[in-house]
Amino acid sequence: MQRGNLNDLVSFLAIARERSFTTAAAKLGVSQSALSHTIRELEERLGVRLLTRTTRSVAPTEAGERLLRNLAPHFDQIDAELAALNELRDKPSGNIRITVIDYVVNTILLPKLAKFLRGYPDIKVEIIIDYGLTDIVAERYDAGVRSGEQVAKDMIAVPIGPDSRMAVVAAPPYFRKQAAPKTPQELVKHSCINLRLPTHGGLYAWEFEKGGRELKVRVEGQLSVNGTYQMLDAAVAGLGLAYIPEELAHPYMRRNRLKRVLEDWCPPFPGFHLYYPSRRQSTPAFALLVEALRYRR
Repeated sequence: MQRGNLNDLVSFLAIARERSFTTAAAKLGVSQSALSHTIRELEERLGVRLLTRTTRSVAPTEAGERLLRNLAPHFDQIDAELAALNELRDKPSGNIRITVIDYVVNTILLPKLAKFLRGYPDIKVEIIIDYGLTDIVAERYDAGVRSGEQVAKDMIAVPIGPDSRMAVVAAPPYFRKQAAPKTPQELVKHSCINLRLPTHGGLYAWEFEKGGRELKVRVEGQLSVNGTYQMLDAAVAGLGLAYIPEELAHPYMRRNRLKRVLEDWCPPFPGFHLYYPSRRQSTPAFALLVEALRYRR
């Protein structure tokens, strides 16, 4: 029998089980006349009558009972396998790689991923901490995280946190020996904790803005580190001024372990965004992760 005729067998099984052309037609979504025509053609091809019809009932013949008994389990198995595939579709899976700085991991990603990963046990997320402006396409990352102003225009950018601000801070004992700077230019007279970026091996220039005027200051100091949390720890230890996200500094400022300066030179900037190539084919797992991380005001 040709594969195209499997639908005829499905029709027969529906009638034999329901013992009714009317009920079977409704279940299959066809008309009773079309269903009757299908069964007549099937019986003619097989050369045997499969159903006994009366004005009140429909019942399988001996041949029909045999066909029902032997074929029905196989069709049930096919239905079960198709249902299992649908279940896999409804339970997204896969590996997702993201490059991001450590500060964002602790303050934004982990709190949101805690709930997300519990809800989707077949999705795995790999987080790689990197302060360089990594090419996520060349390095085969699924996505990266940067502040909104750093995302290239050919990327899709999804906000994952509110607008942010930077803060220049130092431990109170530091200011007993040094007067607090009033302008960014005065930072050159201070011991500052530098952030070493892997991109070209350079030191990060501290960025300021006030009244439409933008400044970048190359600071000096005895200590350079390659992570935000190391800058924070060094500042708390009294090793100099640090330029860190204000959310990170707030708990220490409240306990008077850090003092802030140049606040009026540190305006808000677009918060962190998850970004990925616009041509990326979005898998169900990745689409769910994007929505889980999306920041909603």
